[in-house]
Amino acid sequence: MKINFIFIFLTICTLNLQCFSQQKNESPYETDLIKDGIWITTGVGLNVLGVLLIQDKPALTETKLNALSKDDIWGVDRWAAGNYSEKANSDSYIPMFAAFALPLALMMNENERSHAGQISVLFVESMATTGALFSITAGLVEKSRPLVYNTSLGVEERSGNDEQRSFFAGHTAATASATFFAAKIFNDFNPNSPLRPYVWSAAAAIPATVGYLRIRAGKHFLTDNLVGFAVGTASGILIPEIHKKKNKNLDIYPTMSFHIRGMNLPTQGIGVNYQF
Repeated sequence: MKINFIFIFLTICTLNLQCFSQQKNESPYETDLIKDGIWITTGVGLNVLGVLLIQDKPALTETKLNALSKDDIWGVDRWAAGNYSEKANSDSYIPMFAAFALPLALMMNENERSHAGQISVLFVESMATTGALFSITAGLVEKSRPLVYNTSLGVEERSGNDEQRSFFAGHTAATASATFFAAKIFNDFNPNSPLRPYVWSAAAAIPATVGYLRIRAGKHFLTDNLVGFAVGTASGILIPEIHKKKNKNLDIYPTMSFHIRGMNLPTQGIGVNYQF
């Protein structure tokens, strides 16, 4: 089962891009219809490209499958090789989907609620950025999931193309992006709230739980989850931060190149520009 970022993005965009100018109270952020529209459109486009790369990824041949060895795995990851649990896989979706609802919980506060359109646009940008980085990386990087090393499973179950995209952990990244985004928004709208330490702690605990379940399920190694956690956290925090009114000299934007050592392969990253 794949995470369908694109449907979420398009739905929220349709509902909320019209809300840029409807804020009533003071907001710590500022948005721009053209700039943010370009960011979201680019993010959605990169997600589409990533999904196509994942779909076109070849399955593992039986020869390569038989040649796999746990000894070739990094020591920090080797202990997870062979893990498999359908229950852990199913359970991992519960905190992930719950995390997507956290930004809605912010709307219980009147000030955040009056800026719902603006916050929704920032959330779309955060998730679009995370989704683009995840899907394109998963489509390009060849790395078998831990369950592929479980010889008690059938050959077809271990060799399918979906099982060859362990790096990096998309569920963990998406969850971290949502939770840390919610924590960042709460922090910036309520800088004096005594609840901030608890909010940040919850923001870290939820994706950590997802990562643990994904390891137990045999879907990802520890390093896959650490990278996914870092990518999601960075996206969830940085997108709101660069929109803060005080940060007019800081600009962070998605970049893409189709040239890798003479090969026409897509790569993506984050560009940073600071004007002194």
